[in-house]
Order: sequence, then C-alpha cells, then structure tokens
Amino acid sequence: MDQYIEFISNHYLLSLALVVVTYLLIQDLLESALSKYTSLSPMLAVTKMNSDNIVIIDVREPAEFINGHIEAAMNISLGKLSEKLPSLEKYKNQEIILVCQTGTRTNTACKTLATAGFEQLFSIAGGMQAWEDSKLPMQITSKNS
Repeated sequence: MDQYIEFISNHYLLSLALVVVTYLLIQDLLESALSKYTSLSPMLAVTKMNSDNIVIIDVREPAEFINGHIEAAMNISLGKLSEKLPSLEKYKNQEIILVCQTGTRTNTACKTLATAGFEQLFSIAGGMQAWEDSKLPMQITSKNS
C-alpha cells in the first residue's frame, strides 16, 4: 500500500489523469447503457430501411444536405428540431433513423426526440461520412429545386 501512495505522490498528474479518464469511461458506459436509442452501422441501417417502414431524419444544415443525403431523408437541422417536433408527432410510433455528418449531432437529436416521447430511435454510427466510406448510394439535390 505504501508503494501506491508513494507512486501517487510522485506522479500526481498521471494519477489525476487516470481518475479523470476512468470517470469519463464509466460515464460513457452508463450513458450508452441507459440511452433510449440504438446506434447502427450504415449496413445495418440499410437493412432496416429495406425491411421496415422507416423515417429518416438528416439533422445537418441545408447546405450539407444538398451536397448529398440518403434518399427519402427529411432535412431538419439540429437547431430547428425542437420547433419542428409538432410536425413529427405523426411519426412517434414509427422507427426513426437519424443521421448527421459524423454521428455527433445525432446523439443530441436522439436525446431531444426521446425526451419528447419518441421511442424507436436509431442513429447511424459515423454519420454520412461512414455512409460514404461504405460506398452506399446518396442523392444529390440541386440548389434550384
């Protein structure tokens, strides 16, 4: 035990870093275990899209959406998601797949929808970047339409 105390006193920054990293890992594990949405790989998302009646919501900004998106995806930017909740009420009992550019904004979007009572939420891990890397089809919208 004395060796541990001596190590901690000699390497207090390293010990502090270990405590912080451990805390963050535990927090992330608990959050993912208790989250009300599931993360899907792009291939699993395609399988789900082909087999079920799925709603796809792209939470990127319109300029990002125009450059390429999943076919039949609705574009509701993350900043406007809360105000668009009433128009999404009709999809409350359907499965919803959310996507953004890298997969980070979808976590916030899933939390927003889960708080509003949506239960069947899925997030594409890695977002559109992973979608493109998997060479899956994308629809490009012209700026005039």
